[in-house]
Amino acid sequence: MSQPEMKRTAAFFDLDNTLVRGASIYLVAKGLHARGILTTGLILRGLWYHLIYRVAGEREDHMDVARDSLLGIIAQMSVEEVGRATDEIYDELIADRLWPGTVGLAKDHLAGADEVWLVTAAPLEVAEVIARRLGFTGALGTRAEQIDGVYTGRLEGRLLHGPDKAAAVTALSASRGIELARSFAYSDSSNDLPLLNLVGEPVAVNPDRTLRIHAHRAGWPIRDFRLARRWVGYGVAGAVGGVTTLGAVSLVSKMRKGRR
Repeated sequence: MSQPEMKRTAAFFDLDNTLVRGASIYLVAKGLHARGILTTGLILRGLWYHLIYRVAGEREDHMDVARDSLLGIIAQMSVEEVGRATDEIYDELIADRLWPGTVGLAKDHLAGADEVWLVTAAPLEVAEVIARRLGFTGALGTRAEQIDGVYTGRLEGRLLHGPDKAAAVTALSASRGIELARSFAYSDSSNDLPLLNLVGEPVAVNPDRTLRIHAHRAGWPIRDFRLARRWVGYGVAGAVGGVTTLGAVSLVSKMRKGRR
């Protein structure tokens, strides 16, 4: 008698403020500005959004502004051009803004044979570059419409945010045989509660106030790597980096044992 097929387990990571400090859209816009693709007016608008994001967190109206700005920026640009620029921008701006502790969590999942997916409202092309460079299984992101390899400046489908992010993960899991009840999700935002409630192992990372309160009440693990970053200013970067990474590995290992 054959054994039943074991379903896959996965870890789903949000991008902005969970894996990368701040708004990834702003970093991409900054890189495009350096290449002469973006005007100073648009980059200043992106900087304003970025500052609001850092102070107030992820809000629906800010997401709309960021989405519309980016769609307008890439309109009439070729998909190949945007992909090539984003790959370069990863090395120039994004890599140094990754949270080491969150990267440590992802790498521990990969070492444990979990699939690791980046799931974000950011453009799919940006998400795919970051996922590929970090060795993730893949990425889900907002799709910008394209015709004959050129962006139209319109959205294809809906912004991958809130309930739509959870719906995309549900569809992906069904197609890949992922067991959500044994899988993980990581986010900083209360907007991702639909995703966090979807899995058996939700984790709040650098949480906003609403998510922190919810996580405390629900008994979810909380990892705040912003605290470790503050210590770096006191000259203990090496020690904190080691403790942060070890803490990340310990968290995943402990949670993995608990679900067996």
